[in-house]
Amino acid sequence: MPNATQHADVATVATAELDSALRGGPFHVALRAAIAARGLPLQRVQHHLSRHGVKVGVTSLSYWQQGARRPQRPESLRAVRALEEILQLPQESLIRLLTQADEDPASHRPAARSYRSLVEASGVLEQLLAELDSPLDGGLHTLGHHERVRIGARRELAGRESHHIVRAHRDGVDRFVAVHHGDPGCAPERMSVHALENCRTGRVRSDHDTGVFVAELLFDTRLRAGDTFLFRYGVEDGTAGASREYVRGFGPAGGQYALQVRFDENALPVRCHRFAQHSAAAPRSGRQELALTGRHHSVHLVEPRVRSGVVGIGWDWE
Repeated sequence: MPNATQHADVATVATAELDSALRGGPFHVALRAAIAARGLPLQRVQHHLSRHGVKVGVTSLSYWQQGARRPQRPESLRAVRALEEILQLPQESLIRLLTQADEDPASHRPAARSYRSLVEASGVLEQLLAELDSPLDGGLHTLGHHERVRIGARRELAGRESHHIVRAHRDGVDRFVAVHHGDPGCAPERMSVHALENCRTGRVRSDHDTGVFVAELLFDTRLRAGDTFLFRYGVEDGTAGASREYVRGFGPAGGQYALQVRFDENALPVRCHRFAQHSAAAPRSGRQELALTGRHHSVHLVEPRVRSGVVGIGWDWE
């Protein structure tokens, strides 16, 4: 068991880290250090905020202290001022760090997605699918999926287009639920979906904290078990900062998957690579450098038959 001296040492270190973070920032490091120094779980922080008349989700608080998101809306800034009081910090100490970040463009770089954020997003996805009365198994088996991703002139994930070839494995399937997970800092409420071929748009749901956006794509026919079907749709995003990778996860083994990432001619990366993971928590493997094509400024990967896990393309801007 830790003795009193060990507890004192831990408290001293936590206080020193907090003092340093409040002086030099950045905001998310200072917030994380303040919460750690007070020994408060995020649920208790949320409870204290509600007593101040401010509603903030635990997921948002988690993202703020990870650096995956920054409080920007008026309600969020009210929360930051309340946090200064709850965490016994000098007045304006956290707000000052946010102001410094606004003046420093480099600080707007989104943090890489953590495994924890992916787990949170998966839980939100289940909730959104439940709202659409859509089971995780939509009754379709993917035979082929060709995905085209566009990176815009601001280095942002501008949008993507998906072309699916599917086979129904039960009778009565008449829809597909498209899922889009935006980059950290995105605004899914500003995203849109476009039915491009053999489908039409149905209900749309999103979650701001995790950046998850889902949309029904309705077929004009009910498939019978064994029927094949082709459809195409696009998602317009462009709501986050500089994008650094695009990732696609797979459950059961399936058909062919091809991913193409095309860059705006005014925002070309210095290098690109493909990677794979057995799961979101596993280390990345299978790294392979990819060369940009000349005229179309794109890179791609092809998986002849996908396996359970994750594949993606990453890139460096400088």
